[in-house]
Amino acid sequence: MAYPTTDQYDRWKRRADEFDMSVSEFIQSMVEAGLKKFDASVEPDETNRELREQRNEMKDELDRTRDRVADLEEQLHGDERAAVREYVENNPGAEFGEIVQHIVDTVPERVNRHLDDLESDALRAENGEYYPTDGDGGGRGGGR
Repeated sequence: MAYPTTDQYDRWKRRADEFDMSVSEFIQSMVEAGLKKFDASVEPDETNRELREQRNEMKDELDRTRDRVADLEEQLHGDERAAVREYVENNPGAEFGEIVQHIVDTVPERVNRHLDDLESDALRAENGEYYPTDGDGGGRGGGR
């Protein structure tokens, strides 16, 4: 047999008084109400197998995304290194300041190549403005 604690009994008594019931009537009513609202059996939304499949799909997608980011970073760094290397090959003995100035002067050309490469894959252009393709559907204020 189980007995309520003093605090439980006092709380139940106050609630029973609010409903103008005895404590035993209140307990009986609450038990019946509880039985009507709750089913003892619980069905999970997904099986463990389904959850594993979802986890594996998400992991595969994450791996693909990480590979894509690594490829893009390598392309970016490779283009910058190639620009420095090409300038030095065409201008043997070039000084640091000359190399920096060449990189600064040719940034728009390289940015245009990057934008062309990214357009339709990661960016879309509208009236000379660029937006992420997987974002909120365009417009200004997307984190800028």
